[in-house]
Amino acid sequence: MSPSALRRRIGQLLVAGFDGVQIPVELRSLAREFDLGGVILFARNIVEPDQVAELCFEAAGLGAEPTWVSIDQEGGRVARLRRPFTEWPPMATLGRSGDVALAERFARALAIEMRAVGISLDYAPVLDVHTNPRNPVIGDRALSEKAEDVARFGRTIVKTMQTEGLAACGKHFPGHGDTSADSHLELPLVEHPIERLREVELVPFRAAIEVGVAAIMTAHIFLPALDDTRPATLSRRIVHGLLRESLGHDGLILSDDLEMKAIARDYSVPAAAVLAVEAGCDGVLICSGDCEAQAAALEALVHAVEDERLPLARVDDAVGRQRRMKERFVSAASPARPATTRQLRQMVGLGAHQAVADEMARFA
Repeated sequence: MSPSALRRRIGQLLVAGFDGVQIPVELRSLAREFDLGGVILFARNIVEPDQVAELCFEAAGLGAEPTWVSIDQEGGRVARLRRPFTEWPPMATLGRSGDVALAERFARALAIEMRAVGISLDYAPVLDVHTNPRNPVIGDRALSEKAEDVARFGRTIVKTMQTEGLAACGKHFPGHGDTSADSHLELPLVEHPIERLREVELVPFRAAIEVGVAAIMTAHIFLPALDDTRPATLSRRIVHGLLRESLGHDGLILSDDLEMKAIARDYSVPAAAVLAVEAGCDGVLICSGDCEAQAAALEALVHAVEDERLPLARVDDAVGRQRRMKERFVSAASPARPATTRQLRQMVGLGAHQAVADEMARFA
């Protein structure tokens, strides 16, 4: 394989954040060299629907390969799209409602609005079981305190989103619900044995896998019962052994942001990127917008393949999974041009969608 072909293949493993409401020159340059796998949008990238549609259209065409345009749009406190998009209550309201049909209506409306502006991948639903009331990072983002309810509602949300053409990403594997630390700030410890994980934490992920969830995101947590050396995102025992082999997940595996302190405290971003892909991740998120860190991570992956520390077969497997999912959710739904203002008004912030949000809010 030529050096340029290897670099473009490695580029498919990165989902990059950026600053501003247009694609920065530095990210365009990186995409020209590496043909990036995707971008992730944050509130800092969002102004209003027309601008988002233009930005997503531009981002989707960054490389020769299709590009994910992704976002964290859960509802509640984790929502990057605000009015005039429909603003959704937290997901705990769905669990409290006990109404799976309401969850289906929510997921359909959510998917319609995001596909309207050109978003192809949503890092939702949260499949963590909220068993620890002192958890500082999950809380009402979780659907329920009961594994069976999270599985039931999560399965419905995944199926509905993906029927509407929006790739779903269940998170945070193998379960961030029973932690007392925030992985954005430190590495949370989970001391449960595998038997408990199978009975509680893994139940919703198993349900999502059964209905063909497009992607699953790893958690930056430490589970010594499974791996007493590395956090979950960097653990081949957990990512490949448990998620890929034992649970049979055949879709994408994506890391959470490698710049979070749970990882960055002990690993540089380039080193973490290599370990995450080696562990079985098919893509890594580097979200701050630091283009130098993103480039360094890609260079580290290239060198790891050249030095035979990272098998080329592992990269090929990851790129193959990316392509299969992109054929379904990116290529098949890519418009010839961004939606017009008139088209967006017929899909974004509709009264029918607000009615679903209002019904959910009754259970806040």
